[in-house]
Amino acid sequence: MYCQGDQKLKYSYEQLEQLDKQYVWHPFTQMKSYIEEKPLIIERGKGSYLYDVEGKKYLDGYASLWVNVHGHSDPELNEVLHEQIEKISHSTLLGSANVPSILLAKKLVEIWGGNLSKVFYSDTGAAAVEIALKMAYQYWQNIDPVRYKDKNKFISLKEAYHGDTIGAVSVGGMDLFHRIFRPLLFERIEVPSPYVYRMDEYGDEKEIVNYCLTKLEETLEQHHSEVAGMIVEPLVQGAAGIIVHPKGFLKGIEKLCRKYNILLICDEVAVGFGRTGTLFACEQEDVQPDIVCLAKGITGGYLPLAATLTTEEIYSAFLGDVHENKTFFHGHTYTGNQLSCSVALKNIELIEKRNLVSDVQRKAHALAGKLQKLYELPIVGDIRQKGLMIGIEIVKDKKTKEIFDRSEQIEHKIILEARKRSLIIRPLGPVITFIPVLAMTDDELKTAVDIIFDSIAEMVSIKQF
Repeated sequence: MYCQGDQKLKYSYEQLEQLDKQYVWHPFTQMKSYIEEKPLIIERGKGSYLYDVEGKKYLDGYASLWVNVHGHSDPELNEVLHEQIEKISHSTLLGSANVPSILLAKKLVEIWGGNLSKVFYSDTGAAAVEIALKMAYQYWQNIDPVRYKDKNKFISLKEAYHGDTIGAVSVGGMDLFHRIFRPLLFERIEVPSPYVYRMDEYGDEKEIVNYCLTKLEETLEQHHSEVAGMIVEPLVQGAAGIIVHPKGFLKGIEKLCRKYNILLICDEVAVGFGRTGTLFACEQEDVQPDIVCLAKGITGGYLPLAATLTTEEIYSAFLGDVHENKTFFHGHTYTGNQLSCSVALKNIELIEKRNLVSDVQRKAHALAGKLQKLYELPIVGDIRQKGLMIGIEIVKDKKTKEIFDRSEQIEHKIILEARKRSLIIRPLGPVITFIPVLAMTDDELKTAVDIIFDSIAEMVSIKQF
């Protein structure tokens, strides 16, 4: 039974299920299938666990969509949120400032520790990307609209995913998600991504990286005069199925962008704030982008917030007299919201105080060994990991790497089996993803891997492989 407010309003699971199916349209969800199943209705969370309205607890194996850092209902995050709400919940950043947004901007620049010096706030990762694209395009126009009139295209990787606003979709490369919107999109230029598991014909990891970078350079040689920037998820393409890029690929992209005078945009929405084993993924190859996009883990999984960071050089190109129209005309009502910024500041403080990044490195190393046993299962083709981002690719045939037909819904059935065993995870196409709460304990991580093994094994048993 779920009670609202002073408990005058009480709803049973059945009532909430009926209301959910009657009124709510869920994201990235085929509702025809959804309404035929028993929905999971979450009421509360504590630590690494989520609790549904019937009191059953589940390990949060997708960090509530890759955002939770310290666990649910962290006392210190709760406290700072309560303190801020007693002062003010929101005032606009359009033409005025507020204390938490100022202090957070300073902190973000400090912890990035490189060439980025200005912070532009928004509310979602997709918005952060949209801002980055508009910023990159206008930068060239503000510098010299005649000389750079043709710089209106962007380069992105095969199977890229950068969000679901129109600009973000335009630089995306996931056909399943994006093809319906193609008539609405601006032109992008696609280059290959080092998807090592499915690129055997190009050689080993080093040869695959060389091939991809060679193709990128050929593209830049031909199109650099019309390219405003290149956008990339550093180290890991998340929504594409946790495609982990081999060492040297990101650094190679940076070098080519510098060589051909292309702005480098790094989308750290999914990989930032410790997820890959460093505070930011770019650190691992000493890459300094011109623009970086942050979101997801920025508030520890508490509130919507995103930030687009850029250089003093780019910022300066937008300075001018009013009549010059160099202003960046972009903004959101809740830009720099005090509640979100206060929690983000505390989240970063706790990351530092609790040595979270080194803890992620240690746990990721231990987890890598535990994951190897999944290869015993005949439908596990590949296991990819960077920090606490794990993708398990499910295949029909290990030799040919053929995947199951979508109509069989094998991956969906696996996650339902995991749910029965008290673990919440999600698939991305043929890939089972495990993106745990960063503060999840060693024992909890082991339990999660065991459940994943048992859930896949159950599907093997049912299908009689």
